[in-house]
Amino acid sequence: MAPRKNAKGGGGNSSSGSSSSSSGSGSGSPGAGTSGGSSSSPGARRDTKHGGHKNGRKGGLSGSSFFTWFMVIALLGVWTSVAVVWFDLVDYEEVLGKLGVYDADGDGDFDVDDAKVLLGPQNIDDEVQEQIQSLHHEAVYTEHGDDMQQEEEGPARKPPQEDDDFLIGSDADDRFEPLDAGAFHEEIEDSYHVEETASQVYNQDMEEMMYEQDNPDPMEPVAGGEERTYHDADDITYQDYDEPVYEPSENEGIESSDNTVEDSNIILEEAHVPPAEEQQEVPPETNRKTDDPEQKEKVKKKKPKLLNKFDKTIKAELDAAEKLRKRGKIEEALSAFQELVRKYPQSPRARYGKAQCEDDLAEKRRSNEVLRGAIETYQEVASLPDVPTDLLKLTLKRRSDRQQFLGHMRGSLITLQKLVQLFPDDTSLKNDLGVGYLLIGDNNNAKKVYEEVLNVTPNDGFAKVHYGFILKAQNKIAESIPYLKEGIESGDPGTDDGRFYFHLGDAMQRVGDKEAYKWYELGHKRGHFASVWQRSLYNVHGLKAQPWWTPKETGYTELVKSLERNWKLIRDEGLAVMDKAKGLFLPEDENLREKGDWSQFTLWQQGRKNENACKGAPKTCSLLDKFPETTGCRRGQIKYSVMHPGTHVWPHTGPTNCRLRMHLGLVIPKEGCKIRCANESKTWEEGKVLIFDDSFEHEVWQDAASFRLIFIVDVWHPELTPQQRQSLPAI
Repeated sequence: MAPRKNAKGGGGNSSSGSSSSSSGSGSGSPGAGTSGGSSSSPGARRDTKHGGHKNGRKGGLSGSSFFTWFMVIALLGVWTSVAVVWFDLVDYEEVLGKLGVYDADGDGDFDVDDAKVLLGPQNIDDEVQEQIQSLHHEAVYTEHGDDMQQEEEGPARKPPQEDDDFLIGSDADDRFEPLDAGAFHEEIEDSYHVEETASQVYNQDMEEMMYEQDNPDPMEPVAGGEERTYHDADDITYQDYDEPVYEPSENEGIESSDNTVEDSNIILEEAHVPPAEEQQEVPPETNRKTDDPEQKEKVKKKKPKLLNKFDKTIKAELDAAEKLRKRGKIEEALSAFQELVRKYPQSPRARYGKAQCEDDLAEKRRSNEVLRGAIETYQEVASLPDVPTDLLKLTLKRRSDRQQFLGHMRGSLITLQKLVQLFPDDTSLKNDLGVGYLLIGDNNNAKKVYEEVLNVTPNDGFAKVHYGFILKAQNKIAESIPYLKEGIESGDPGTDDGRFYFHLGDAMQRVGDKEAYKWYELGHKRGHFASVWQRSLYNVHGLKAQPWWTPKETGYTELVKSLERNWKLIRDEGLAVMDKAKGLFLPEDENLREKGDWSQFTLWQQGRKNENACKGAPKTCSLLDKFPETTGCRRGQIKYSVMHPGTHVWPHTGPTNCRLRMHLGLVIPKEGCKIRCANESKTWEEGKVLIFDDSFEHEVWQDAASFRLIFIVDVWHPELTPQQRQSLPAI
């Protein structure tokens, strides 16, 4: 078969009688264009569109003419592109907004992943993927960097939070994984921790990553009895960068130490804490998202309008500064925005950029002082004239969140109240306001807010779970169940939280509904509980988990021997305190009793010695001072516990897997008293120690004819490292 020769647009010759194949054909038809010899076949004599001419003259476009036209068209394209950009002929914000409609995976932009979701399981051609990526790339780089992912030349540092993420309360890069600064009880009851909605995945235990909390404010109310302090869904603590972490007990309430009302607010950083105190994924303001396909919310976000008319005239300068921030060059970006604020003091976007840079810098340096400056700058933005509505909302939401992070609850509440006043139709802001009230222990106002939301939007799942939580805290057990159940089933952001499963199951148990364990099982499957039996919410991952322990397994054999050798001394001091009848034994106030009389006399709480209490039992306290595994256990207590006949303690779990609990029998009736942990029950013996992990469900019955007195000693879980024992926040 003769080889083919390429014909470049003609070249036919009158003597040869041959004509080249069509140069315009992209199909490369076989048998086209042989050059040597003549052919009598009709196909060989075809004249092509730009092929040989019957007179031998060259037809079609010459090489130079083709190049000229190509250059003309190319230049027209270049100048058209310049004109589009120079005269701002395209509203790229509108383009981004339209693309946002197709944001199927909820990440705030339109990309290949969204296309895969929309098109289903079929494969997308590489060419299509490239086109989608190209379109997305152009869009995000044209806007002033709000949707920009990490730059190619940028450092490995995670870029700051995108502006549109703020609209849904997602503060993924500003989340500093705090633990609730809310009040804690010995057991997990009706307390609630705020979770910052969107959460990051951590490679180490969340408990080891705690930052620190501001000094407490004596202005904060004390939460007691049924009016429990609210903690958000991630079980986090309100913390600060500089000072040591301190979580007050529920009896002490949340305290915050700012002198001004505006600075005395607390809101916590949202982090979801499953059985292992590792955060899953959730947005800040307790609006959590879940990876469960049945629960995942596909939120369609609209691109916020952040520029007023004046800011559009300096958009290039704003873009340049914002690009530095998105690349992680925080100091350079801050300088750039500071210069813009100096040049254009009335520019809301420039000042907002300055606030964001200060916010980012506070995270980088872990500086409370810098973060306070950011909070002040956010306030300056909101005070300027002609602030776009979207920018105003983002600014105040972020200010409230940062105030909460520092533990300034009342100031945050004021900011949330302002937001609701400015945007009265936004129920998500009212939901946030309800959380704000709960965080200062004001359940009554929180209840009013959620009633208002449910009157307008009766299917709001977030409002339902919180309203149910409040009802349960008020001991309206049966009434709370449908709200908690329907709220969780809604799948709305912020509802897939371990505490809601916890309280729903607990409420069902108390009314005798056997479906309780169905919800515990579902909570376990969704990662909120370590198991159906072990349902603590403040955990360190990987610790050995079993309901009952032997002294040898704990490694605390010397402590156990000392307690058992001196049990009569410990008993006699406890009885002496009881005989004084001075009210030193305080009734259990965590709503754990179905009926009966149960009181406690505490010597150590959260690793702190009660000097006054130890005056009543000096020998016992002196004995315990030798054992730091218990006196230094900041997640436990040392106390006497007296329970009178006719008492039943509901099935319940402790708050953390970081401790084990020892019970030393002091005065034990011969029959009628028992304790169940998981699915095994035991009885106490005088002078003997029982050890169990109270993060597992346990229940107590006292049906004897006389009182039962035991001595409770909490110890660190033996597998915790010395560093963890020092760094874990107190409970």
